[in-house]
Amino acid sequence: MKGIVLAAGKGTRLYPMTKPVCKPLLPVYDKPLIYYPIAILMQAGIKDIMVIVPPKEVPTFEALLGDGSQFGVHISYAVQPVARGIADALIIGSDFVGNDRVCLVLGDNIFYAPTLSETLKKAAANDHGATVFGYWVEDPRPFGVVEFDKDGKAISIEEKPRFPKSNYIIPGLYFYDHQVMDIAKNLKPSARGELEITDVNLEYLRRCQLQVVPLEKNFTWLDAGSADSLLTASQTIRDIQNRTGRYVGCLEELALHEGWVTEEQVHKIGEELDMTLYGKYLQCL
Repeated sequence: MKGIVLAAGKGTRLYPMTKPVCKPLLPVYDKPLIYYPIAILMQAGIKDIMVIVPPKEVPTFEALLGDGSQFGVHISYAVQPVARGIADALIIGSDFVGNDRVCLVLGDNIFYAPTLSETLKKAAANDHGATVFGYWVEDPRPFGVVEFDKDGKAISIEEKPRFPKSNYIIPGLYFYDHQVMDIAKNLKPSARGELEITDVNLEYLRRCQLQVVPLEKNFTWLDAGSADSLLTASQTIRDIQNRTGRYVGCLEELALHEGWVTEEQVHKIGEELDMTLYGKYLQCL
């Protein structure tokens, strides 16, 4: 399975912060925002990753992430010239995905749970159809809202409904089989001129091939798309790390856990960052 991170948004809701730097490079507590979606892919067992970035930003991301070898993965880059919607990432990444399956994660989404890796690897193991997640929120209107029947089966999805049929939204994490490439290529732009990921999910629902997994209450999902949500995300990550003693979104630790890098490699990176708590954490792994 291949992994795609869509990190090409301009971040206009975060102006003026994102005028000189794009949103995925902003800090969320002690790490750049882009670390967290990459961590999602790594916890799903995905090593081949494409990061889709805004025009002229490839060198900036390369300076931070390189080719991913320090994390035991391979990272390549592509550009989204014009913001055409989330599903456009599948078209941009079509050559990268080839005949494989794909996991798409948005560059401003953060997930955390003690059992997260288990949940993600189970979704990645599904080789037929699509797997997405349902997350309960107080106000679902700004999101894609999923409706379940009495047996817990998804029966409808609406994008930004005025009158939501449930409080469950589909956050920015999607696992697809190879059918998704043809589905994405045949999409028509919505009224707002974008290729909607909800339309992709609706096509899988029409084919009776969409699995929506409701996330339990011990799951944390954070959308760092505004100043308030960015602050909340930083505070939440700090609180989780202080409570558990484990770092969220630590790519070096995840690579070590998966057996993709050695302790020696991680400790060396920690020594280079010895002036930070992050570096000291790496040296103790």
